[in-house]
This record gives sequence, C-alpha cells and structure tokens, in this order.
Amino acid sequence: MISYNPKDWWKLIFAFHKSDTFRSLLPGILGVAAYTVVVAYIENDIFHASFKNTTVVHSLVGFVLSMLLVFRTNTAYDRWWEGRRFWGSFVNNSRNLALKLNTFLPHHPEIRKTFKVLITNYVLAAKEHLRSGVHVKHLENIGEYDSQFYSKKKHVPNQIMGAIYDEVNTLYQHKLLTGDQLFLINEELRSFTDNIGGCERIKRTPIPFAYSLFLKKVIFLYVFTMPIGFVVEFKYWAAPIVAIVFYIFASIEVLAEEIEDPFGTDANDLPTDTIYETIKANLDEIL
Repeated sequence: MISYNPKDWWKLIFAFHKSDTFRSLLPGILGVAAYTVVVAYIENDIFHASFKNTTVVHSLVGFVLSMLLVFRTNTAYDRWWEGRRFWGSFVNNSRNLALKLNTFLPHHPEIRKTFKVLITNYVLAAKEHLRSGVHVKHLENIGEYDSQFYSKKKHVPNQIMGAIYDEVNTLYQHKLLTGDQLFLINEELRSFTDNIGGCERIKRTPIPFAYSLFLKKVIFLYVFTMPIGFVVEFKYWAAPIVAIVFYIFASIEVLAEEIEDPFGTDANDLPTDTIYETIKANLDEIL
C-alpha cells in the first residue's frame, strides 16, 4: 500500500505512479482516440453525415452507466474496508492475548516465548495464506514446532492455531491457568480463526461473473458507439473527448477489480506486511 498526503493536491494531480490506471490504460486510450479519428474522417469527409441530437442517447445511457459504476466501486471498497477491519482485529487480539498471557504467566519466560513465536507465526501464515501460499521455511522454529510440524496440513494457520490451543490446554491441565483465565483468553483465540475465515470469504467470493461481464460489455458498447454521434458535432475534437470518457469509466472498473481482493501485493492492497511487522514488534515488547 502506498503512503501519501491526501492534502497535497498538486503533487497527486501530476503524479504518474505505476499504480495509476493511466499507465495501464494508455494503449486503450490511444486506440480509442485513433478509432474516433477514423470514424470522424469517414463520417465528415467521406459521407458528410449530418445527424441531429446525436448525443442525447449517450447522455441518458451515461447516467445509468455512472450509477452502475458507483455501485461497483462501493461494493469493491466495502470488501477492501472489511478486510482492513479483520486485520485491525488481528492487531488488537494479538496485543490483548499477549498482555493477558504476560500477566497470567509472570514466572514462565519460556512459555511466554513459545506463545510469542506461535502467535507471530500465525499472523505471518495468515498473511501468506491469503496470497500465494505459506512457505514454512519463513516461519520461526521453537521446540517441537519446526518446519516439519508446520508442513503437516495444507491450511497452515489452522495448524498453528491448533498448536496454540494445545499449549493453552496443557497450561490448564498443569494448573498454570485457572478456569476463569482460560475463559478470558478464549475470546481472542476464537477471534483469530473468525478473522482468517472472514478474509477467506472476501478472497474466494468475487463479484458475480454475470455482473462483471455485463458492466464491461456496457462500457465497451458505450465508448465505441460514442464517436458515431459525437464526431458530427465535435469533428476531430471528439477524439480526446471519447478518450477521456473511456479513461474515466475504464479506470473505475480497473480500480474496483484491484481492491476487491485486498490481500495481495498491489499498490492499492492492504498493508498487511506493515501490520505483521507491527504485531511482531508488539509481541516482542510485551512477551
């Protein structure tokens, strides 16, 4: 995710970052402009067409298309923000669990270190699980929890959470945790699994295919029929007009596609790497 100052208007207006849709859409923008020039030449210089009120239909359809794109953007942003709430919950739960364990186990530094490593590994595994998969060699080993242990199951976060539950149960059986203390930390333990489940729901449930397909077809038809009427009224100036309209509508769709799966490494995805480093630093300090 890119950090920036939202109040710096001039810098943002004239910035052409690699995440800007202008770069990715530039071939399409130039193609639409060239297509409009060809249509303008055919209609005005060859057939000398003279339509009337040629822009009315596109004005009406453009309003409807704008409403569809607003819904599309809002839906994608809701998914992005929901993912951010889940990762904010990871931060809060890690801190709360660490603080409680630090208080409940003041004379057991080895046990606290084991929990610190397991919780940190869980967050790292959750981050990578939502991307391309977990590489167990990146997880920290401690005691019996080594690479071989983490490789036993495909869902590594579940494997680590199972180990955390085993450790908690062992503490309870050895009377290092009371029943009340066990009840107090259960909420954080349960929330970890709830969070990863919510993130998986976002990742594995994209916007319905029919809706996405329909929206792309409407944008295509709208943009590629614009020159037919616009070149009569605006002549060759219709080329930049149509190109700008294409850039606006297509950019909204491209941005929505990028942020509807917010757990990757794109510039506009969630800063899960930074969040993980924050959690790791917090656990190192507390435990």
